[in-house]
Amino acid sequence: MGVILQEVLVETFQITFLVLLMMIVVDLINLWSRGRVALFLKHRQQWRQYVLSSFLGSIPGCVGGFTNVSLYIHGMISFGALVGSMVATSGDEAFVMLALFPKTAILLIGILFILGILLGWIVDRFVRRFGISTCADCREVLIHTHEYGVTHYIKEHIWQHIIRQHLVKTVLWTFAALLVVKVGIDTWNLDDLSSQYTLIVLFLSALIGIIPESGPHLLFVTLFANGAIPFSVLITSCIVQDGHSMLPMLSYSVRDSLLVKAFNVVFGLIIGLILYSVGL
Repeated sequence: MGVILQEVLVETFQITFLVLLMMIVVDLINLWSRGRVALFLKHRQQWRQYVLSSFLGSIPGCVGGFTNVSLYIHGMISFGALVGSMVATSGDEAFVMLALFPKTAILLIGILFILGILLGWIVDRFVRRFGISTCADCREVLIHTHEYGVTHYIKEHIWQHIIRQHLVKTVLWTFAALLVVKVGIDTWNLDDLSSQYTLIVLFLSALIGIIPESGPHLLFVTLFANGAIPFSVLITSCIVQDGHSMLPMLSYSVRDSLLVKAFNVVFGLIIGLILYSVGL
């Protein structure tokens, strides 16, 4: 047990270091791009909504997800674009995937980006076809930018936002997930159980993905990294879950939030089952 604990601590430290670097880079890009989002959407071509929202969603972390919720609330993107963005969103878990299996993670992020565009377009047509009302009080507003000094950035962005709000939770969930999986594989034959009951694990990943919180998804990320579950389970979890990007949406409209999750659960299960049926 002592050896396993030491291995988990070392892996957690390595992953945390890489995650912290990636979080800072993404945050800097987000600061630089503020205001350009509104400019991109100003031309009103609808395809831009799907491309931009899916792109923002595919950015590791919660920044893109929160931005898409804000754009939706302010009437700048459609309901379908919001659904597509949450399909593309993997939250802080994306950082861990990039640290554990970078090549597969990049491929997965690319697939989710394309799915976000396509499924966003499909959802908008489905909503119009069946007269489903969404976001009745949306209104357009401008996105304002602010310039801050280096001291403010280090204190508010790196310390308060990245480290206190995100990194600490990511570290704890990563450590817990790694420990459970390693102990499970060595003691409970977790990899054998996962391979024998893959279909059940797939449905379980969709169920857990409903939780609007970064962390639980890391269990499936770690299982995949250890070869205990196939790609179909991982992508199902990624499609359904969105970290905690939907939390601001819950405070705005519970109904719309439930609709987003409902669509994502259906899409996640359909795509996951198709991939599972072909042996992926």
